Amino acid sequence: MFYMSTAEDFFARDERADSRKQLPEEVADYLREQIMSGAFKPGEFLRMDRIAAAVGVSNTPVREALMSLRGEGLVRLLPRRGFVVAPFTRQDVRDLFATQAHMAGELAARAAEKITSEQIAELEAVNEKFERAIATGNTDLIGSLGHTFHRAINVAADSNRLAFLLASVVNQLPNRFYATLEAQVEASTSQHPLLIDALSRRQSRVARALMEDHIVESADYVIEMLEQRGLWDR
Repeated sequence: MFYMSTAEDFFARDERADSRKQLPEEVADYLREQIMSGAFKPGEFLRMDRIAAAVGVSNTPVREALMSLRGEGLVRLLPRRGFVVAPFTRQDVRDLFATQAHMAGELAARAAEKITSEQIAELEAVNEKFERAIATGNTDLIGSLGHTFHRAINVAADSNRLAFLLASVVNQLPNRFYATLEAQVEASTSQHPLLIDALSRRQSRVARALMEDHIVESADYVIEMLEQRGLWDR
């Protein structure tokens, strides 16, 4: 339940054929991956020239990316010293998922009030493919279909501003975590069919509770994954 995206225009960039992300965005994605994988530890200084060489860009997009991550709280800028990886605790992970759960739950509740029969049919079709992807262990497809499923719910909610805010929270964890999480959580709890049923019955409270509970419990999966990647190793 982690592809918490959003309005059609916000995700248009994902659908443009042969389009390439802006360089600062590419660098920011790379840095998130390195920080969350434990390759860059809290307190470690980030050398722009080394990052530029690793990604294959100039220093300018690297600095822009670092400033963006500073706004997200992932890095800090120390005067006359440079950028350093900010502390990132287990409680920070839980806070991210608690915030995500609240907004996603509200979107699910609104979707239950507005969703059409055509949108329900779309969710059912996507979920059938999703379950087959889990059965075959196709991680890439799990990620893509999970994104599609939850995007459809958020589009049905017709609340663009809230969906945009939710996406900004989700963006603080690297995308590659989400496919694994989706597979783990869905395999054990099968929340998608329950969500579809609640939406089709226009049970907004049930839809909200299902979405919130599922996302909150996922924080423990993320923490375990980050521990395995050595994020908090001294």
